[in-house]
Amino acid sequence: MSDRRRLLGQRGEQLAESYLVSKGLRIVDRNVRTKRGEMDLIALDGNCLVFIEVRTRSSQFYGTASESITWKKKQKLRELAIEYLQKNAQPIPAFRFDVIAIFTGASTQGGDFMKPVIEHYESAF
Repeated sequence: MSDRRRLLGQRGEQLAESYLVSKGLRIVDRNVRTKRGEMDLIALDGNCLVFIEVRTRSSQFYGTASESITWKKKQKLRELAIEYLQKNAQPIPAFRFDVIAIFTGASTQGGDFMKPVIEHYESAF
């Protein structure tokens, strides 16, 4: 992955985290890695555990950020969530999968991005 893409992804995750905290969610984990893959953010919304996939785009040339989540990616996230729940064996009354789609627009010459547009899809799948 190029440095530009990695930095865009990190920036998107930071924006998503700030957005979620402003909405009252409490972040409990970030970038949870397993042999199978990675979950971007995990948060609590009241008693509901929320697995959050963050997608950030600076262009919509290849489609929107939310359109980039395929059936295969959804299935992988479900498997990762089950693995996380089993590993952290705590009683969880409910859980859901959210998607945060961020469009930053083109970067300026200084490397800064335009004001981002954040879309939050609760219970996305």
